[in-house]
Amino acid sequence: MFSYMEERFGIREQVFVDFDWFSRRKSWWILRKTASAMLPVSLKVSQVGLKAFDKVGQYLKPSTRMIQLFGLHATKAVYRLTDMELGKLLRAEPLEVTSSGVEDGFVILRLNDHVLGLGLLMKGTITSRIRQSEAQRMVSG
Repeated sequence: MFSYMEERFGIREQVFVDFDWFSRRKSWWILRKTASAMLPVSLKVSQVGLKAFDKVGQYLKPSTRMIQLFGLHATKAVYRLTDMELGKLLRAEPLEVTSSGVEDGFVILRLNDHVLGLGLLMKGTITSRIRQSEAQRMVSG
């Protein structure tokens, strides 16, 4: 996961040094390390912390919350949206981009200083991977 975050988004492993990672089935969860959160080794964890990744086929898909929290550290695969482009994505319309300089795959969507979530760039087209409920909140808030 760390190598994926660094290779794809330029987010260094050092950013996650204060967190513990847990996996369950095809998902990974992240929890801030604290002295009071010492878990016994034999404890079977069902769910803890913030969902960070899902394995989708052969790919890792970061969760929206994970990207919203750590996306400010990204130096690669960031697409800076205009207000008009954001409107298109929130209406579930694909966004045609030219020469983004980014390989196909997930991109972090930013509007000014705000990390909004993820988009999927494929052959010059970005589609939003922000949940519709999250998009509605952005529009109304």
